[in-house]
Amino acid sequence: MSQGSGSTAAPPPWIAAQRAHLLAQRGHAWLLHGPSGLGQLPLALELVRAWLCESPATDGSACGQCASCHAIDVHTHADLCVLMPETEMLAQGWPLPEKAQAEIDDKKRKPSAEIRVEAMRDAVEFAQRTSARGRGKAVLVYPAEQMNHVTANALLKTLEEPPGDVRFVLASEAAHQLLPTIRSRCLGHAMAWPDDAQMQAWLAAQGVSGPAAQAWLRAAGGRPYDALQLAHSSLEPQAWADFPKGLLRGVPTVLAQASPAQAITALQKLCHDLMAVQVGAAPRYFAAADLPPAPPLAALTRWSRALLQAARTAEHPYNTGLMLEALVAQARNTLHSPSTSPSARP
Repeated sequence: MSQGSGSTAAPPPWIAAQRAHLLAQRGHAWLLHGPSGLGQLPLALELVRAWLCESPATDGSACGQCASCHAIDVHTHADLCVLMPETEMLAQGWPLPEKAQAEIDDKKRKPSAEIRVEAMRDAVEFAQRTSARGRGKAVLVYPAEQMNHVTANALLKTLEEPPGDVRFVLASEAAHQLLPTIRSRCLGHAMAWPDDAQMQAWLAAQGVSGPAAQAWLRAAGGRPYDALQLAHSSLEPQAWADFPKGLLRGVPTVLAQASPAQAITALQKLCHDLMAVQVGAAPRYFAAADLPPAPPLAALTRWSRALLQAARTAEHPYNTGLMLEALVAQARNTLHSPSTSPSARP
């Protein structure tokens, strides 16, 4: 999920191009949407920087040098309200409200994986206040699909009739999960997919180049921020390549240290690619030579549905070890289904 909290470093070219496009338009609320790993959060932060910058460039982008830009960098800007799940806020170094931080510190509760309604009510109150720096105010919500219905409804009226100097940017990796009333009150922007050369150059600048960059881009389905996150994990490209046939043999090394959610994602990618092979399409996440023979489409369809069901409880499994064992057993049973496909490789 995490796409980085941004910095004064120049954004990738595909983010800069989208920033220029959006800054040239008028609107008080934007919804940035698309699959994970395309840079919704970095783009949202670029917009916020530009809106609040004290010395913007001629194209409207932030200068990166003024007090406002610095305050965003260190997560202390008085005119910026960031709404994320508490787990994401803590991971990215954004401060929690004092009350929420005290409750977590005192072990009264764990950090929330949703955007809490209390935080949204604080944001609505924030929107009513006068700007501290005189450049207006901004509210950033990410990932917006982590608002439940109560939280989203708390935002609706302010989103429809905002005070004159506040702007909203909602960033989502699953916009279909948002309330239709939330979507209708925002100007929508579908995230652009960068071309391969741009992604390779950007990953190289992050220290990931050559075959490793290509391997992680494939594993991420061509999503650059997801590819960078994979590159920074403990996983090796060869381990990912070996995963499908290793799972067939009962040696699922990639899953050994994975959380249930990570395991389900890996298995869903494998299931996707085997289904693609069965219908004559090219695999997306693995090289064709790394895949085992494709089971019948009916078996893969059942597996896909079972993985979707498992994903609903992945964050709160009754027993992580048992869940992973069940996932591996289910995968092996599917992979060992008798193949009837002429496209399956011997």
